[in-house]
Amino acid sequence: MSIHNSGNHRRNVSTKNHRAYTHGYYNIKATIRHFSLFKNGRHKGCLIGGIGVIFIYIAVFYYVFVSPTGFRWRALYGDAKYPKGYSIHGIDISHYQGDIEWDNLKANALIDGNPLRFVFIKGTEGSSSVDPNFEGNFSNALKYGYIRGVYHFWSNKSSARSQAYYFLENVRLVDGDLPPVLDIEYIPEDIKVEDFQTTVLTWLHIVEDKYHVKPIIYTYFKFKERYLSAPVFDDYPYWIAHYYVDKIEYKGEWKFWQHTDSGLLPGIKGNVDLNVYNGSYYDLLQLTIGRQTEIGK
Repeated sequence: MSIHNSGNHRRNVSTKNHRAYTHGYYNIKATIRHFSLFKNGRHKGCLIGGIGVIFIYIAVFYYVFVSPTGFRWRALYGDAKYPKGYSIHGIDISHYQGDIEWDNLKANALIDGNPLRFVFIKGTEGSSSVDPNFEGNFSNALKYGYIRGVYHFWSNKSSARSQAYYFLENVRLVDGDLPPVLDIEYIPEDIKVEDFQTTVLTWLHIVEDKYHVKPIIYTYFKFKERYLSAPVFDDYPYWIAHYYVDKIEYKGEWKFWQHTDSGLLPGIKGNVDLNVYNGSYYDLLQLTIGRQTEIGK
């Protein structure tokens, strides 16, 4: 999932980043050369405007490509790095990863020397779309021994209730699976934060009533802090998206950390999201459906 561009659009953008950087650099250089021709304070207004344009270039470039707290920045520094101190690794996938070679993935995929333990799979989006590769990914994740989870990608175009029931109609989780996941990355422009929170809770409550576990909330930490910071959301396991940083800046509790969208693994063509679990393998098992119910009795 990502972040996600309609739920998990993965593509190699390093070349595009380089082109954008080069294009921006030479545009700025040309602008500076142009204004260096002005003499004796002539066209000061134009000069100030040109400097303003340069600052806009720099600000946009920093926010999109460099800022460690930005949402959609991409790697400029080569291969993905792995955060230190975590041994439980996993991935999240959708049809954007194409047809996965599960034999190859299981036999050869290591992350920082550790095997993959869990796989999150895109299931549904909105109230009318099932990921084309969901059924195959869902069954293969279990077949090859991974702890699996399924996420629903939130849409602002349909109601929370219709999305929740659509998810439940198309995704059948069983004991041993991770709790259902709500991937939420956008807020409608014409809604108050309090009303948005009530809407999100509608989805969470409907799905929780079905599986008797708290669904996992996936989003990037700025979104969480701005729109889902009410204490009621602290009861839900948090899967944070925060790329290319050595440690998470979010101060609250979290379960999963999506730390890069540019992972490369045998058996998967192109990039894939890499995640870590904040705990032991035993803790991860205790989070699954069935185990939580037993603990709660």
